[in-house]
Parts: sequence; structure tokens; C-alpha cells
Amino acid sequence: MADPKGFLKASRQTPARRPVDVRIQDWREVYTEFGRGELERQAGRCMDCGIPFCHNGCPLGNLIPEWNDLVRTSDWHAAAERLHATNNFPEFTGRLCPAPCEAACVLGINADPVTIKQVEVEIIDRAWAEGWVPPQRPSAAASTAGRRVAVVGSGPAGLAAAQQLTRAGHAVTVYERSDRPGGLLRYGIPEFKLEKRHLDRRLVQMLAEGTVFRCGVNVGVDVTAAQLRGDFDAVVLAGGATVARGLPVPGAGLGGVHQAMDYLPLANRAVADSLADGGTAREPAISARGRNVVIIGGGDTGADCLGTVLRQEAASVAQLEIMPRPPEQRPDSQPWPTYPMVYRVSSAHEEGGERVYAVSTQEFLGDASGRVRALRLVEVGPPGSGFAPVPGTERELPCELVLLAMGFTGAERGGLLADLGVDLDQRGNVARDASYTTSVPGVFVAGDMGRGQSLIVWAIAEGRSAAAAVDRYLTGATLLPAAIPPTARPLT
Repeated sequence: MADPKGFLKASRQTPARRPVDVRIQDWREVYTEFGRGELERQAGRCMDCGIPFCHNGCPLGNLIPEWNDLVRTSDWHAAAERLHATNNFPEFTGRLCPAPCEAACVLGINADPVTIKQVEVEIIDRAWAEGWVPPQRPSAAASTAGRRVAVVGSGPAGLAAAQQLTRAGHAVTVYERSDRPGGLLRYGIPEFKLEKRHLDRRLVQMLAEGTVFRCGVNVGVDVTAAQLRGDFDAVVLAGGATVARGLPVPGAGLGGVHQAMDYLPLANRAVADSLADGGTAREPAISARGRNVVIIGGGDTGADCLGTVLRQEAASVAQLEIMPRPPEQRPDSQPWPTYPMVYRVSSAHEEGGERVYAVSTQEFLGDASGRVRALRLVEVGPPGSGFAPVPGTERELPCELVLLAMGFTGAERGGLLADLGVDLDQRGNVARDASYTTSVPGVFVAGDMGRGQSLIVWAIAEGRSAAAAVDRYLTGATLLPAAIPPTARPLT
């Protein structure tokens, strides 16, 4: 059992970030190495609670107390096995997830929670280094009995579904319209948050297991819905929620006003190209270099933009958020074990830029050439007032580049979805029943395309669960685990 006094013997410690003036000169991940001995002490802070609420915070159902105690006792190999029992890609979640499991940690009621996320990433990084993550090829009997499955989209939900189904013996083909697999993991997440060697290493494992990837294929255009249905026994839609939320104000069509997901992929491709040839990053088509930049939206995507424009040597950066600044501590309205909206300083925020809260953009102002030169904003009241403008607070903010990072409104309409004939729900997501099946038999949906914009842990959980549903549909039964039903929601 766990050390019942472990949390009294060690205080919470997390890895240090590399110095700001050093790390903004490169694209490497920002955190320094964390000693193995200190990590084992951190794992020892876990109390192995009778009712571990961290399980409820994580939709994957990660066996957190189990692998914490295995790390505490230096049984890292067993810890890696327990970690992989519920999560296909802990090297992704350990770097990208905001850790709702830590917000639900029982120790967090009146002390600092266990460093669950750091323990997770250290386990998987050591597992790779030690050779403990071999391909898991299906048996010959399973492969003989398997069927053909198409997965459309290679983000975390699509990859999780593909790996589970391949291991169950099915012949899985993953379609990706970009030139390389990974979805947002590849071109949406900056290198300084997820070095792509982690993604590529996992893809090599999946290829060795038998998953086939077809990149540069826009399903619905290059491959029709009829071809897809004719060539495969089941289809999993995992194309994400890619329709970005716009800002319908005057001047929104000016040059220099871009969606974040038009900007980030270009920047990330430029970085990938430079790393591949060993040179400096080429200038992408949309660059912040020497420009005054405004990022509209205060979430993770906005922070990704912030870290990127700083590395591109923007002249100045301001990040606008319509909500008021969150409190420093968990508010009474968001009690434990919910994930609280508190003031957080990401690595990008630590690097620079101004954060401006409780403001709304009224208009973009252009120059004679049709490019944005400034925006007009106004301070607003709290949500309860309907974000009512505060009279007399209007002002202009100079900018030559504006990045809209205000979230996404659902799946792309038309094209493949229209040709398949699947129904959409009221929020613009692909509708599904309790088994992840769309309105079209044999067509399933997982991740943001069915749930709407969400966290990486929810995407992987849905991919695993949809895989179990597909396996049951094709064979009449399944041994694959289902993490969550489609109706599951975060603790609120």
C-alpha cells in the first residue's frame, strides 16, 4: 500500500522551466530534466485514497494510485504497464493535458495535489528509453477473423481508435488530409509544447503493429463516401471540430486578421522543415516578425499563439479576453473536485506579452492598402451583465497581425458528412447514439467531431471507447475496454 504519511514528508515539486531568454531562441520543450529520486518522492505523496477522485477527474480512468505507488517503490516497468492499460499515448497527455486529475486529487482539498501529470510523463519517457514499449501485434487468429476499418482523421481520437482496432486484429487504414499524420498534434501544437519526435516514435510503433496511414487524402474529395463504404466494413469519423469561431465586427476581412488555426500550422510546418534540414526556421507565409500582434482569446490556443509569435520576434503582443481575470484561488462556486477556473501562468505567458481581461473588440481599423493597423476595443462588464460595454473606455490598440483564438463551433458541414448522410446535433457536432454510432449504420464518430471542442484526454477516451463499439459491431462481442459513454461530461 502507499505511504500514508508520504504527503507529510515531501512538498509538491515540479520541473523547472528553462530560462526565458534561452528558450525563446529555440523551439525545444521548455522544461528541464526532473531527477528520478525526486520523482519517486513526489509519487510517494499519493495516499492511495479509498475513493480516488482523481479517477473521476480523468475520463480515461487512469489507475493513478497504482502507478504512483509502483513508482514510489521503483517498479517503473510495472508502472508503465499500468499506465498503458488505460491510455494509449501518455507521452501526449503528460505534456498537453491541463490535468483535471490533479484538480480532483483528494490531497488538493487542503494542500497541494500530487504531481500526477509529471509522474505520468516520466513513466512513459523512461519506458521508451528502456525499450518497454514494443509493438503489440495481433495474433494470427485475430487478424484472420478481423474486418476492414477506415478511420478518418489522425488526431488523438483517430489514433487511439486505430491502435485499439489494429491490436484487436482488424485491418485499419487511417486517412489524413495533411501530408503527415497526427492532426492537431502535428501542426496545431507548437514544438515547444510537444516535440514531434514523441509523435513520430508512436507512429512507428503503430506502423509496426499493422496500421496503414494514407496521408494527403481528403476523404469526401479524393475518396468518395461511396468508395469508403464500399471498401470498408466500418468507418470511424475522427476529423475533429475544425470550424473556427469568427468575430463578426467591421473590418474582420482586412489583411492581417487570421484564425489561429491558419497561423499555427504554417508556423509549425516551418519549424518542422528547419529541424529536418538542420537550419534555421524559414519565414512562414503568416509571420509575426517585427509586428505588433493582438491575440483574441485567452485559452490554450491563444497561449500557443503567444509562445509562437514571441519566438518569431514580434514587436509587441497583447492577448485579449472578454472574461474578467480569474481569481488566484479556487472560488466557492467551483468546489473540489471540479476543475477550477483560476489564474494560471503558462510557459508562454511567462515569456512575455500583455494579458488584457474584460475587453471586447468593436472594430478592426485598416490602412490604405487594406491591411489591419489597429483595433478598437472597449472594457465590458461581467458575464451577468451580458458583457455590457463600459461607457468611456473605448480605445485603439495598434496591431499589424491579429490572431483569432476563440474556439471552435463544430465539425465541417458538407463534403464527407453530407455525402455519408449523417445527422448533426443542435451544436453542429455529428450526432451519435450510446454506442458511438451515427445515424448511418456502420459509421461511428469519436472525439471532437462528436463531442465538440474538448481536451486531449477526452479525445483518447472516446477513441478507445468507439473502438470497442466498432469491434462489437463487427464481431458480436469485444474484449476492448470502453472508457466512457458518449454522454459523459467533465465534473462541474
